Amino acid sequence: MRTAEQVTFGGGGIDRAAFRRCEASEQARLLADPRARVLPLWRGKPQVAGETPLALAPVAPGHACLAHATMAPVFLGLDGETPWFAADISGWEPEDVDTATLGAFLDPSEQRFPGAPDNARFAELRRIMTQLSPIHAELAATARALIEWHRAHRFCARCGAESAPAQAGWQRDCPACGASHFPRTDPVVIMLITHGNSVLMGRSPQWPEGMYSLLAGFVEPGETVEAAVRREVFEEAGVRVGPVSYLASQPWPFPASLMLGCHSRALGREITIDPKEIEDARWMSREEMLAAQAGDLPGLLPARPGAIARFLLDNWLADRLE
Repeated sequence: MRTAEQVTFGGGGIDRAAFRRCEASEQARLLADPRARVLPLWRGKPQVAGETPLALAPVAPGHACLAHATMAPVFLGLDGETPWFAADISGWEPEDVDTATLGAFLDPSEQRFPGAPDNARFAELRRIMTQLSPIHAELAATARALIEWHRAHRFCARCGAESAPAQAGWQRDCPACGASHFPRTDPVVIMLITHGNSVLMGRSPQWPEGMYSLLAGFVEPGETVEAAVRREVFEEAGVRVGPVSYLASQPWPFPASLMLGCHSRALGREITIDPKEIEDARWMSREEMLAAQAGDLPGLLPARPGAIARFLLDNWLADRLE
């Protein structure tokens, strides 16, 4: 698929410069570089600035907001000659700010650190991801995934002792048993299943009313991508499919998945859903999908822009899968 890396969070081109993660002295040198920038994140929300387009709003090392950081800055990589880091400042507690929607499917709230520029604020990445440049989207996704991994994996999986960040934030080492742990990424297949002029769509009960998207599921241990596609489609919708082809991938930092976009043709149209897996599934024609994406199909919301499901559907509608 020639446009594969045009998916959101992909193809930004950051130089991860992994060889610079090994020495603490090298990290100190990079942080001391006048060009160095640290992206603060609050409860997974990056700081951004501007309106259209949006841009990440990093700060210089030593900025007041970094006093709330829960660990040393994580090295993201280089954008040209500019070293980029990320810091979790979730220890900061905003005053007089409504946080009732935090953790919602699409959190509309924004928070502003005292003294920050007027247009700088923390915003939910899922809501703003399509408004960022490719490299800023990649930086934000990498930062969010790494910080979430540190938050959820503070303790050694081998002995239970508290581990410590290492390798510029790309590793955690256990001082008790010597084990090293690395950021995890969970592979997830997401399937464009077609039959003639129609595509198979499903919905989860946790989604906004009327929202439908492509079927998806985690790859299990000992399973190929192709086998996962066949299993998930049959488990969720009772549909058998033929040969499976790979289309594109998307890092999805909510919290840490790699979405593997695949295409297959259904061998039949009969649907039998598993209510433990999904709430509903249905075939939608190209004409219906076009109407839904244009907002002309009342009661039906298509996959959100920026998600790989929308990317695959757009390319199917434009006949650009090959």
